[in-house]
Amino acid sequence: MTDIRFPNESKNYRAAREELLAAEMELRAKVAEVAAQRRSLPMGGEVKEDYVFRAMENGVEADVTLSELFEAGKDTLFLYSLMYGRNQKNPCPACTSLMDYMNGGAQHPADRINFAVCAAAPITEFKELADSRGWGKMRLLSSSENNYNGDYYAENGEGDQFPMANIFVKEGDRIRHFWGSEMLHAGLDGHPRHMDQMWPLWNILDLTPEGRGEDWGPKLRY
Repeated sequence: MTDIRFPNESKNYRAAREELLAAEMELRAKVAEVAAQRRSLPMGGEVKEDYVFRAMENGVEADVTLSELFEAGKDTLFLYSLMYGRNQKNPCPACTSLMDYMNGGAQHPADRINFAVCAAAPITEFKELADSRGWGKMRLLSSSENNYNGDYYAENGEGDQFPMANIFVKEGDRIRHFWGSEMLHAGLDGHPRHMDQMWPLWNILDLTPEGRGEDWGPKLRY
C-alpha cells in the first residue's frame, strides 16, 4: 500500500500496519463525508434574542451583544461554553485543557470566522482564570447575566454546566443557529467525545500504545 519500511520492522508488523492504514483511510473518507453532510445542514432556528454578554475590554467591563460578535465580512461564529459556572471555585479540567490548545491556535480560525469562548462565571473571575492560563488570544465572554447557556444546552435549570460548542450564522439582520455538539446529550455509553476532532490531546494519545487510559484525565496542574 505504501513503500515505507521503518528500520528493522518485521513482516508481521508491516502486514498489521497495512491493515491499519486501510482502516485509517476509510476513517478519513468517513470524516470527510460527515463534514460534507454537516455543511449541507439547512439553517436552524433564529436566536430568541440578541444576547448581552459581559466582556473585559482594556481592563474595563463592557456589554457585548451576540450580534456585535460578528465582524464585518465574517458571517459565522464559533462559540464554546466552558464549564465554569457562578460560584464555581475551579473550572472543568477537561474544558481547561481544550482551551489551552484552542488559545494557542485561535488566530487561525479567527482569520476566517468569529471565534469566542463564554462561561457563566462573572467576567472578572473568567478574566483572572484566563490570565493565569495565558489565554490571551481568545475573545472571552461571560453569560452570567443572560439566558444563552440555558437556551443552547450549556447549563440546566439547577445551574450545572455542560461543555457545548455552537455555530451561529448571520444572515442580514438575522442570526440563526447552525450546529451544536449534540452528541454530548445523546446518551452514549462512556465519554461522548463530542469535541474530540478539535482536541489535540486525545488525538495524540490515540496514536500511542497506552491510548487515553481508563482512569486518566487532564488536570488543572501537574
